[in-house]
Amino acid sequence: MRVTQSGMDFNLLTALDALLEECSVSGAAQRMHLSEPAMSRTLGRIRKALGDPVLVRAGRAMVPTPHALAIRAEVRIIVERARTLFAAAGEVDLRTLSRAFTVLSHDAFTAACGAALFARAEREAPGVRLKFLAESHIDTQALREGVADLEVGVIDTTSPEVLTEHLFDDRMVACVRADHPLLRGRMTAERFAAAAHLIVSRRGKLHGPIDSALAELGLTRRVVGTAPTFPSSLFILASSDLVGLVAGQLTVLAEEMGLRTFEVPLELPPLPMGLAWHPRHDADPGHAWLRGCTRDVLTAAIV
Repeated sequence: MRVTQSGMDFNLLTALDALLEECSVSGAAQRMHLSEPAMSRTLGRIRKALGDPVLVRAGRAMVPTPHALAIRAEVRIIVERARTLFAAAGEVDLRTLSRAFTVLSHDAFTAACGAALFARAEREAPGVRLKFLAESHIDTQALREGVADLEVGVIDTTSPEVLTEHLFDDRMVACVRADHPLLRGRMTAERFAAAAHLIVSRRGKLHGPIDSALAELGLTRRVVGTAPTFPSSLFILASSDLVGLVAGQLTVLAEEMGLRTFEVPLELPPLPMGLAWHPRHDADPGHAWLRGCTRDVLTAAIV
């Protein structure tokens, strides 16, 4: 990080973190409990210290400069490490905790558990804000780089830089509209394979574990396309003859939309659901509270 001779104290780093997260002087001011004029003056000090505008006007919004984008992850890591250092030895007062946590999650978790997690935060830590990020079609080091504070879903990382906690194994079930022909008669692997299928894939892959399981039986299925998320796939299934898959957690959501689910007539691998976070958060009381809340709402949603 480039710093001029004027220096940069920790308060400026905290303000810079808020500005880069909010991309708004008013939003950062509210987060830090400052007036907008005070935050504007702080931004001026940051600009002078860094020798960079940091945020520039783009229409009605403000956007980070290339240099600000380059240092954003580093700033977040420094601020989080300092917060952990000062908070590790004591208890956190949830009623006065003012923080924004970013949760990187599979859309199935967000759809099934998001409302419960927001309600839990409102009851216990009303100053906490939760930001859910969708899984990207590009693999990133979101936890290491400070883009996300917690990852929720199928955790398959083997990185030594990441701490993980396995919670339970979920399963995939088939999903169709209420009057789908497949619901009549005994379900077999042959009948299942003969239907037209919709795959959920954030990368647009046209092959998955179902195809591997069918291949072992000498069968193939006809995949007509993909949807990027499970919730979006449910709307497609509700208005078509396509067969889709949903995680067990989404069974209730699917049935609320008038869809029907049934067991897939194949041996499929389980979905190991869990949490992942960077070690710098491990002793942070606020982050420990977030992990506990997420663990509770996730396990309560098991179907």
